[in-house]
Amino acid sequence: MSTETFYMKIFFRLPLRPLAFSAIFLLLTATSSTLAQSPLQQENRTRVVMLGTGTPQPDPDRSGPSTAIVVNGSAYLVDFGPGVVRRAAAAQLDRGISALEPTNLRVVFLTHLHSDHTAGYPDLILTPWVMGRRAPLEVYGPKGLKSMTDNILAAYREDIEIRTSGMEHGTPDGWRVNVHEIKTGVVYKDANVIVTAFPTRHGDWKETYGYRFDTADRSIVISGDTVPTQATVDACRGCDVLIHEAQTLKFVNNPMRPNAQGYDIQAYVAKYHTTTAQLVELASKAKPGLLVTYHNPITLRPDRRPRASTPDDLLQEMKGYQGRVVVGRDLDVY
Repeated sequence: MSTETFYMKIFFRLPLRPLAFSAIFLLLTATSSTLAQSPLQQENRTRVVMLGTGTPQPDPDRSGPSTAIVVNGSAYLVDFGPGVVRRAAAAQLDRGISALEPTNLRVVFLTHLHSDHTAGYPDLILTPWVMGRRAPLEVYGPKGLKSMTDNILAAYREDIEIRTSGMEHGTPDGWRVNVHEIKTGVVYKDANVIVTAFPTRHGDWKETYGYRFDTADRSIVISGDTVPTQATVDACRGCDVLIHEAQTLKFVNNPMRPNAQGYDIQAYVAKYHTTTAQLVELASKAKPGLLVTYHNPITLRPDRRPRASTPDDLLQEMKGYQGRVVVGRDLDVY
């Protein structure tokens, strides 16, 4: 018996008035349609996978910044912080997202060249190749990305030579990287997605970018590290998902923090980052369907770090925001 037939047998036994009859008929039809979706239909939906939500703090619960947009069985990454390939493998094994099997990682976008966003780059270049990736990696990002790439490949020259010429018979192109140093505007387009870069401001960096992804069913904006900008608001303008960094006021105003870090945290955050209070204002203008905060100075183990902010602290600081907001965690799927 099909799902529709099962529901209809129950439905026609109910004593209902005409209006109620119509309403429940529509509800059951929609429900049965959702339940009947094939795995392929579900795979074709655009999904956001938080591969890493952390900061430079070496937190075992949160890898370095990296976000995956998955659509039609293809994955597109933004940033490659420490742990990116392991987190992608976890998304495949624990979340059933086959597009994130490491050899499938082929198209990547970089917001800026800070080490906590790029320390996973050698891993992203080499590990999927060692595991069998045959096509070169396509990487898009700001000026300086080509120099970084060339130097990484030079550092691993002997490893690449041994793996290709030795017993492993590594594929000749899977370690290669095609670097695209970008400017503002549409930077990538294929049958699944249009990717638009917009300028952000992150302290002394000359070029930093956020990205908007438009697919057949969703629009997603990722801020990267930035102070609040009108360009971010304009990139979203009612987008389905806005993924934005947020520094908690508890962290910024902690009197112990400047001594521990060795520099003025308040001045640094003002020049480089966005606070929770500023994000409330920005998101209220941008009006995303869902706001996901990431790259936050929080801990998931407050018993071990009692002075650190928690997800609840962050949400409490953003209670003035009227939209939907969540604190992103590694391997969350939206």
